[in-house]
Amino acid sequence: MTKKVHFVGVGGIGVSALARHYLAHGWMVTGSDENLCEDLKKEGITVFKGHSEQNISRDVKKVIYSPAVSPDNPELKKATEMEKELRSYPEALGEMTENYFTVAVSGTHGKSTTTGMVSLVMIRGGLDPTVIIGTKMNEFGGTNYRKGSSKYLVIEADEYKASFLNYSPQIAIITNIEEDHLDYYRDLNHILSTFREYMRNNVKRTLIINMDDKGCKKIKKAVMDKEIIEYSLKESLVKEIELSIPGKHNLQNALGAYKAGERLGIEKKDVLQGLKEFRGTWRRFDEEEVYLQNGKKIKLINDYAHHPTAVEVTLEAVKEKYPQEKIIAVFQPHQYERTHRLFSYFRKVLAGADVYRLLVTDIYTVKGRESEEVLQKVNSKMLAENLEKVEYTGDLEKTAETLLKNLHGGEILIIMGAGDVYNLGGYIKKV
Repeated sequence: MTKKVHFVGVGGIGVSALARHYLAHGWMVTGSDENLCEDLKKEGITVFKGHSEQNISRDVKKVIYSPAVSPDNPELKKATEMEKELRSYPEALGEMTENYFTVAVSGTHGKSTTTGMVSLVMIRGGLDPTVIIGTKMNEFGGTNYRKGSSKYLVIEADEYKASFLNYSPQIAIITNIEEDHLDYYRDLNHILSTFREYMRNNVKRTLIINMDDKGCKKIKKAVMDKEIIEYSLKESLVKEIELSIPGKHNLQNALGAYKAGERLGIEKKDVLQGLKEFRGTWRRFDEEEVYLQNGKKIKLINDYAHHPTAVEVTLEAVKEKYPQEKIIAVFQPHQYERTHRLFSYFRKVLAGADVYRLLVTDIYTVKGRESEEVLQKVNSKMLAENLEKVEYTGDLEKTAETLLKNLHGGEILIIMGAGDVYNLGGYIKKV
């Protein structure tokens, strides 16, 4: 008899990957979400729009829910009432890690890119891993999941709400540690202590740590009983790595992936080739040439950068790749809490942005993660105020109007943010 699993919040980038995993292993999969999730429907997953207790049928064996789902969700209540096997996404993924030789990638920035790089290195090395990643990859058919046939699993291990404390990796890569997710963590010390707990209690064998990062340096001494492998841009190895994507931050990500491949016994030539073949992931320096409504052609780059450090290094990467071009940047702040807590850092980065022009849109509100108090304390207009070449432009529609007045063909347009700013392209492209 085919087993049935239901996912609450199935459209989430991590949850949808796990749903694909269950589908690939013979389960009947249903899910609910506020969005239509047409891609999941096409793959054979039944998706209900919106949440209702009627979505939990009697033949459902297991219910898995997104951490973003509210505790009073009617489907969670019904699943509890019917005594269904109930797991959060981190709990379900954690159970999965116990059945594989797991390589997990954590850190404030670079998780998705590093996870993608590790995956291609392992594929190139013949290890045929299963992969669950927090973005889409062309190599995985434009999805966030790859079904492997080996004992190896590669996952993106998010630190939000200490999710990674559910996982049991043999090898863990830590890319960097900075202040973020401050709607959950009290401060940087709280974040560091949670990473230390992860290193001590969850990682079974090997830690691969970026020693160019201040946060990583602070936690290195937290464990004495694990193998520690360090990486740094100061290594001569840097000269041997050839990438198809720009930026020192991506070179750091590649070094972490290289060390993982080396630790897994993959030949050096295969590690280097896997890194070279990596073309980036969805919304991570994702480039395309587009025609505007006025018929002019520009280069459009879409990037997920939403933390001040990520915005800074992304803009540096654009300048590195296109040093002679006119660069116009659009930044959509993500979450009022983050914008408020890191306000001074954001201002510093925006003020120092060496681009022709930088537009700042309204803050993207994250449902369930904003406090009324903070909503009154900060806005995007305050971020851009009195900064040369930085302009507040309002919502996406108004931002598009400003862009169309200032794009005349040949420019590099980079849009950055973790919200819906990627839709901006649809407002300016020629239909």
